[in-house]
Amino acid sequence: MAASSPEQPWPVHVVSGHVKGWVEKLGWVWMEGQVVQLNHRPGASMAYAVLRDPNQDASVDLTMFTGVLSGLELQQGHKVVVNAKPEFWVKRGRLSFKVREIRLAGIGHLLAQIEKRKRALAAEGLFDQDRKKPLPFAPGLVGLITGRDSDAKKDVITVATARWPSVEFAIEEVAVQGLTATDQICQALARLENNPKVEVIVIARGGGAVEDLLPFSDEAMIRAVANAHKPIVSAIGHQADSPLLDLVADYRAATPTDAAKHLVPNAAYEATGVNQAISRMTAALQRRLASERQGLAATKSRPVLADPQWIIAARRQEIAALATDSTSTLERILTIQVAGVATLVAKLAALSPQGTLDRGYALVVAEDGQLVTQVEQAPPGTKLRLRLAKGTLAATATKVENGRRK
Repeated sequence: MAASSPEQPWPVHVVSGHVKGWVEKLGWVWMEGQVVQLNHRPGASMAYAVLRDPNQDASVDLTMFTGVLSGLELQQGHKVVVNAKPEFWVKRGRLSFKVREIRLAGIGHLLAQIEKRKRALAAEGLFDQDRKKPLPFAPGLVGLITGRDSDAKKDVITVATARWPSVEFAIEEVAVQGLTATDQICQALARLENNPKVEVIVIARGGGAVEDLLPFSDEAMIRAVANAHKPIVSAIGHQADSPLLDLVADYRAATPTDAAKHLVPNAAYEATGVNQAISRMTAALQRRLASERQGLAATKSRPVLADPQWIIAARRQEIAALATDSTSTLERILTIQVAGVATLVAKLAALSPQGTLDRGYALVVAEDGQLVTQVEQAPPGTKLRLRLAKGTLAATATKVENGRRK
């Protein structure tokens, strides 16, 4: 095709075609940049983003199938590496890059690894709330794992001793970043776990970059803390920092200073509370004593206590009256009973054998002592005794007359 000129300009589609050809000769390339815009609608088949060079004023548009983002927690601000091929859209004269692979890079890559580890450990239940152990109220000895001569160490000790002067610390100074940090912290944790006097353990350090805080998201450390028998307090960085140690620890403090405030009570505040409790108990006791005094005064004002002999005199009169009534009643009963007995005695005397004898009758008794009531009991010659009203007579049966013996 002839060169373009004012007299023979190229049509737009021709120019666009040349641009498309030149651009697509680049082929597939790897690019690194920061995601500054991301349009990923649920259910859509395509996603769009803008990749910017954070060091230069340059950016490109990215187009990709949503499957490319599968498994990634891609967000705006993440640094990524993409494998893409330039495409030039002739109709609109628009340049974009078609992405076939995307990887998180730098901090984004680290964050993705931590997020993946977080999900795996959470699925095992290491972060469950029912695993959390309560902190002791006022520990006598606190284990402290921290950096050598660090501000975090000073903050914890200064604040804790100001709040509770009697608290003591078993300090383990270790590396809190770098390749050896995880091993040193785990070894220090084991030593404090084996100290029977240590009641709670604090792992503390100041804030830092994500790379500096990586040891506190290391799986070996997370499992060591999860298996600890003593309560563990995480005091890493600032409020915004959130390593996995925060999730597995029994208490997550926003800062080392915050950890110290939760480790021990405030002695001044507790003393104030004790004094207030004493005041309330004293007031309650005084009210109770006043109420009891009023009750005693009311009781003493009753007639029975004003003249205690009154009730005794009244009861004495009642007893005397009852005794008189009882004596009269008993005498009447005795008189009646005596008369009854006399009557019975008279009846008995009239009906007794002696009474019969007194009327002129006699009892005939054989020698063997048997009472003779029939003639057959005393044949002739039988020796008999006759019992009279007064005295007895000896007799002998001689004969029977008219059916009777003589």
